[in-house]
Amino acid sequence: MSQANNASRRAFLRNSAIVGGGAALGACASSPSATAPVPQHNDRTRGWLRFIWQKATTPDDWAYRENIERPWGINLPRGEIDWTVDGEGPHPWWDQYSTAPMLSYPRFDLTDTSYAVMLMADQTPAWREVYTRILDELATRHTAYWAAIDWNTFIGPSPDRENYTAMNATGYQAWPERVRGNYDAPGWTANGVEPWGLQPDPIGADGNLFFRGWLNLLLTIYKYVSGDDKWERPWEIAGFENEHFEWTQPRIVEHLHEQYTSRPEGPHCENTKIWPFCNSAAGLGIYLSDQLGVTNAHGAFENWVEFMKDNYMGINDQKQIEWMTLYYDPLEEFKVNIPGAVAGTGTAFYLLPQSPELATQIYDGVANVMGWRDSAREIRPSAQGMAIAKSLGDHVVVERMREAAERFSEPRWFGEDGDKFGWWFNNGEPWPRGQASAQQMINEITEGSWMDAFKVKHLDKYTAPTLQGVDYPSLGVHSAWNDKDAGILHIGTYAADRSAAGRATSWVITNLPDAAAAVVQIDGERMPNVQVLDGNTIRVQTEIGDHQYQIHTGYFGQAFAPSKPPAPQVGDAAVIAATRRTAEQNVQAAESVIASGGVGCPCCAGSA
Repeated sequence: MSQANNASRRAFLRNSAIVGGGAALGACASSPSATAPVPQHNDRTRGWLRFIWQKATTPDDWAYRENIERPWGINLPRGEIDWTVDGEGPHPWWDQYSTAPMLSYPRFDLTDTSYAVMLMADQTPAWREVYTRILDELATRHTAYWAAIDWNTFIGPSPDRENYTAMNATGYQAWPERVRGNYDAPGWTANGVEPWGLQPDPIGADGNLFFRGWLNLLLTIYKYVSGDDKWERPWEIAGFENEHFEWTQPRIVEHLHEQYTSRPEGPHCENTKIWPFCNSAAGLGIYLSDQLGVTNAHGAFENWVEFMKDNYMGINDQKQIEWMTLYYDPLEEFKVNIPGAVAGTGTAFYLLPQSPELATQIYDGVANVMGWRDSAREIRPSAQGMAIAKSLGDHVVVERMREAAERFSEPRWFGEDGDKFGWWFNNGEPWPRGQASAQQMINEITEGSWMDAFKVKHLDKYTAPTLQGVDYPSLGVHSAWNDKDAGILHIGTYAADRSAAGRATSWVITNLPDAAAAVVQIDGERMPNVQVLDGNTIRVQTEIGDHQYQIHTGYFGQAFAPSKPPAPQVGDAAVIAATRRTAEQNVQAAESVIASGGVGCPCCAGSA
């Protein structure tokens, strides 16, 4: 190992401990100091927001169609598949092409898109209406027929069972000889196979975790951003042959809790296969729901994490990861194991906010095997790896990943006015691929990080002074932050539609302690004739353009801590609750792992 790489590794460990401690302290600090600059969106974030607003608010049809034919053929090249039925179905800019055959469904674009939106909303907690609209459009699509198109159409055993080989079936080399030719490859959900039979409800099914787990994560992100309980009230999911089933977001968590309690190994993602990757995502949705005080169920998942460490990972005496399980079939009783930690990036990404010590160990193993810190090696970009590095303060990896993304991931401005931004990955397609582009955008958000977002530090935003009624996408907002030390709401605007610059517009500020006492400044000058609508609301008449506003609100903050309901009573509730931890405790746990030297790798074992 080179001296430079060894030094960068030691710096990472020191910085991670500092960042972790700073994060724990930061949870107590409600806002920047009066002299600190407020968070604001950079140009790329503004451009991505412009595009996902267009995607989310442009109507398309994810509903059921009579006589629908199965749209996916396992052995067909993706470019030869007609993704719509008689012109209907998801708009082709929803990514239904990436990571075939497991993740090549448009619903994964919906959830991936929500992640950067969550971080954007944390940068402008006093302006949330645009993010709320986007997330609601994403969630609504995720309840429609096309969201669960695989579960609704891949019925029974795969017709291609005899054609699977190492070339077209993930993990084929690890399949026992006895199952080859009579086994479903990953990507075939197999609704209807024994011992479960046909289960028309894609949420209530025994399998299909990778549908309801990511849906629950999306719904909880909506809750945190908006504060709205819409998805906690009854709504319907479209299932097999368009049969509809009533659910609420807390009921999804109850169902997951019951499964993790009764099945320590974890629910099946597709029928017969348990993937640590999608189980980790499902756990994160439960974790966020608990953080918001909606549910109290994550303890059951934390027990699954312990099961994962004992059964889905091989860790030697030097705390090095020797192998990780890609998926496990408990019916056929075999596992597909991958040497080292290289297959664990996605799992670590979802585990990081809820189990940071394990996620850090996996990440560090991947980083060393892939040479992410080795300046002598050229690396390929990894959006999820970069997001973890940014969260942990591994600045060497962040900068190397940033350079790699600029070289290989094709960042581009596009649209008639060149006002939209995305990552194109040299695919030569009409739009940037939604999954990978959305994940990469997590790293473009200037302030905060993937792990920070799940600390839900802005729960007082729902009752704090709030900007509403913005004429987006004509008028954009790049900053909206309540300085609770000074009692000032900072708002920064720009012309999101350049052709609208200079046009008259207005917006309102709600939740003011005393609307009549509010003072509004634009670019340092006091604005006359601010309209008082009621005791807590004012309207500001202005123009579309680049302006800085300071609204002297008299709001100095308030403490807010969500109360949690009792844990679901399934099995031994006392055991289930025993390992439940808060976000602050998670940070402390990660620090202890880093400080103890528990993060190990073959190339660095024993190094000072």
